[in-house]
Amino acid sequence: MSSPSSYEDDVIDDQIDDTFEDMFDQKFGQMYDAIVHGAANKQNKQAYIEREREQGHNQLWNDYFSEHPTYPPEIFRRCFRMNKPLFLSIVDRISNEVPYFEQRRNAHGRYGLSALQMCTGVICMLAYGQASDTYDEYLRLGESTAFLCLEKFNEGIIQLFGDEYLRKPTSEDLHRLLDIGEVRGFSGMIGSIDCMHLEWKNCLRSWRGQYTRGHGKPTIVLEAVAS
Repeated sequence: MSSPSSYEDDVIDDQIDDTFEDMFDQKFGQMYDAIVHGAANKQNKQAYIEREREQGHNQLWNDYFSEHPTYPPEIFRRCFRMNKPLFLSIVDRISNEVPYFEQRRNAHGRYGLSALQMCTGVICMLAYGQASDTYDEYLRLGESTAFLCLEKFNEGIIQLFGDEYLRKPTSEDLHRLLDIGEVRGFSGMIGSIDCMHLEWKNCLRSWRGQYTRGHGKPTIVLEAVAS
């Protein structure tokens, strides 16, 4: 038979154990709620933006690619640094041969971004070196989507056009270029002759940062080439 003091010690130990378990359950519940609700709140911070991507495609089509576009071919050439047939041939091959640029329907039957929107955004980024979200309001193309389009577009260009346009010149190419250069008065010349920086006095204020190189004034590089 246990003594009264031993019985009291057992009761105290049981009370301590119960108190510890209650405190542990309480603290564990608080930590669990903080983690779960904190993660949910963090996910909710990135709100979905309905960009009306169909509106972006329609606006782009009416401005440059419809039967009677808003802007004529010379403005197209100035904006995209290439003529319209070349632009459309690139978009056509990219959309047909690179799966990422194939326009698909989602579960609700709604079409995603068109290949024209994605390629236009990428080509403008490459032509002007501007930020990925520059054309968000016009093309309805978000920043992360624009970055992914840029990556997939570059991979597609290398895959589709690399063997023909991104290769080193062959001996036949060099002879042809030398013959052309000789006819033009540049005998034995291949490629660049010289280049210089010319001050651009009427540079747009929004473009000054892209064309200023250390001396404070925007310049354009003029390069003379033999081919």
